[in-house]
Amino acid sequence: MRDTPKQWTVRHFSQANPAGPGCDSVPTLLRRPADAVEALGPAGIQDVVISSETTEHGPWWSGTVYSHRPEDEDED
Repeated sequence: MRDTPKQWTVRHFSQANPAGPGCDSVPTLLRRPADAVEALGPAGIQDVVISSETTEHGPWWSGTVYSHRPEDEDED
């Protein structure tokens, strides 16, 4: 018989640069989720996905961070 694999909740949040001029700034985008991850406190980061959408002002960058918290590992 196989053991049931351990499971946990994966949380996520997405952020983007404001629409309009400056939406194409990658450094600005990267600061947003970096600040938010620091504010999370103890968390395991599973993945960070960066994507863009084409607009009249250039690429509109956004990012999604996937994480889990230590208390999520205790849930069954």
